[in-house]
Amino acid sequence: MIATVVWGTGNVGRAAIRAVEAHPELKLTAVLVHNPDKVGQDAGALAGVGDLGVTATDDVEAVLAASPRAVVYAASGDVRFDDALADIVRAVGAGAIVVTPALYPLYDQRNAPPELRDPVLAAIKDGGGSLFVSGVDPGWGNDVLPLLISGLGTDVDVIRCQEIFDYSTYEQPDSVRYLVGMGQPLDYDPPMLMTGVPSMVWGGQVRLIARGLGVEVDELRETLHRRPLEETVSTRTMGEFEKGTQGAVRFEVQGIVDGEPRIVIEHVTRIHPSCAPDWPTPPSGDGAHRVIIEGRPRIEVSIESSDEGENRSAGGNATAVGRLVGAIDWLAGAAPGLYDALDVPLRPAAGKLGRRRS
Repeated sequence: MIATVVWGTGNVGRAAIRAVEAHPELKLTAVLVHNPDKVGQDAGALAGVGDLGVTATDDVEAVLAASPRAVVYAASGDVRFDDALADIVRAVGAGAIVVTPALYPLYDQRNAPPELRDPVLAAIKDGGGSLFVSGVDPGWGNDVLPLLISGLGTDVDVIRCQEIFDYSTYEQPDSVRYLVGMGQPLDYDPPMLMTGVPSMVWGGQVRLIARGLGVEVDELRETLHRRPLEETVSTRTMGEFEKGTQGAVRFEVQGIVDGEPRIVIEHVTRIHPSCAPDWPTPPSGDGAHRVIIEGRPRIEVSIESSDEGENRSAGGNATAVGRLVGAIDWLAGAAPGLYDALDVPLRPAAGKLGRRRS
């Protein structure tokens, strides 16, 4: 059994605890938390399952001193990137296999800036650990899935990956209101929508698709559209959003190949379904990930995931965690290194069928 630590117990960490516990090759040995109110609680209680006999702690030094074989780093990197990078380098330097969605520039690790890549490579060399950074979007929704589906095409003109979500189900108010700008005046500049930021976050996914297809991306281009709410709306998890404030966002990161946008990652994000109803919508519910292969034949695949009471955002987090936790045993058999989504196979759920924890 591979001794595995889950670091962080928020939206991703809860799913990570459940995924590690369910994996037939992994053993949950420790859970790290930042909130002092969570210290001493059973990991199962934090994850919404029965007691697991693992008590949450905030003692990072003690946990890493025990030399865990793997760490699922589930703490956020959105607003604390430098701290997340330092934590991950520390764990890799302690010899652990680290899987995480937290560091967007390392999704496409081959093109990551040296100031980010070099500390990780040094930690791998010194400690013998590994790092695999992935998720859902960015992640499997715009790397392995579109590449797999593209193989069904006779002629492929454009690959389009879409995330279409009602962000009122995404229980991170600071990210939704301030990073993305929902509920803010339209003259507010949300950090995630500033010119160049979408390309920084999703450009690596465009390059991964291009690498998988054997083509070169000439440049990245961005488009952005924002819509105001026509009426004040009330949401279950994040309160009110006022009329006239930002209620929907639609943007693209386009990979230009031979002068044409051939690889497109698109986000359509609403705070309420009444806003921008003419934009793409999910087949049902509050969210979906969709891949469209324009060509012959035209192929469209939509994936709707739910967890924690039919919550689509929680379902997306759970699939990201499934991708990461499912890679740990493969990484344990591989040489220490810095890996990306084209290196690490997405494999069947061997050993899991019918093994639901009571």
